[in-house]
Amino acid sequence: MDRLLLASIESRFAESSDWVRLDCRREFLNSLENFRVIVFRTVAEQSSFRKAAEKLYLTQPAVSLQIKALEEELGVLLFSRAAAQISMTKAGEILFAYSEAVRGLRVQAQADIAGLSGEHTGHLALGASTTIAQYLLPQLLAEFNHELPHVRLTLMSGNTEHIVNALEEQKIGLGLIEGPPRNRDVKTEAFLEDELVLIASTAHEFSERNSVSASDLARWPLLLRERGSGSRHVLELALEQAGIKRNSLKVVMELDSTEAIKSAVEAGLGVGFVSRWAIAKDLRLNFAFKVVDVGGLQVRRQFLIASPPGPEPMGLAKEFRRYLIGRAGAQRLEPQANMLK
Repeated sequence: MDRLLLASIESRFAESSDWVRLDCRREFLNSLENFRVIVFRTVAEQSSFRKAAEKLYLTQPAVSLQIKALEEELGVLLFSRAAAQISMTKAGEILFAYSEAVRGLRVQAQADIAGLSGEHTGHLALGASTTIAQYLLPQLLAEFNHELPHVRLTLMSGNTEHIVNALEEQKIGLGLIEGPPRNRDVKTEAFLEDELVLIASTAHEFSERNSVSASDLARWPLLLRERGSGSRHVLELALEQAGIKRNSLKVVMELDSTEAIKSAVEAGLGVGFVSRWAIAKDLRLNFAFKVVDVGGLQVRRQFLIASPPGPEPMGLAKEFRRYLIGRAGAQRLEPQANMLK
């Protein structure tokens, strides 16, 4: 047999053996949780036996039997069943809190054990508001995945409100957002500074001036992000602090992405505020718009790591948080960061 072909087969066999070993370890750690408690927690999260059955790939009667067996074992009712709706009893709420703690410990155990050999494994679901998802995360995720190749990453994007909702519904482990969340229970931590700047088409009269006044700004059609956007929220706060009233502005259009605002500005539909991170490449390539200062207005913000209330993120979420803060702190996002200086 050809030596190169033999070496290739041996290499693939070794890789598959590694994955089998990792899968066995994952299965063992998952078994540390009582299956009935997992079923209970899923029913509690879904507020439905039917939805829990779908998520667990079980039949609805099987889910009901597991809950009934757990209730008999504990000697209490865990759910109140009224008509087509269910809700947790006081005992159910107590068990749910403990089950969350157990799940967190299992995830942490899995991460710590994998970390002993540098073989972090598993799935990490992230959420990011659109500016971060489009202009920052591709580079960050590529480097993180190179560092931890056995980790499977998924990313949900949307505006800040959408990402915070996904975090509350436990659809994601960490969120990266552009503005303060309206839900104060969500914990946040800054990891990178940003600035919103006004851009105008090179054909616009603003492009011929180094700066404009608030009254100048009020005279021209303005493009804004949609409500629920972190950029919109931060901008409105800054305008208010600068004494620029919202009703004095000629808002002609609300758009759901930074790219849409950039395209609309280029087309001459108005002027708009966007993140500096979103236009670094465009400015380098001498794109068809220019940054214009607004006298008395500076819109600075922090990009935030958002995590659920309660204990600190554990497992892969903890690893990604550590990585993200370290990378931002070391200012190694060089292509974009250099453009901001």
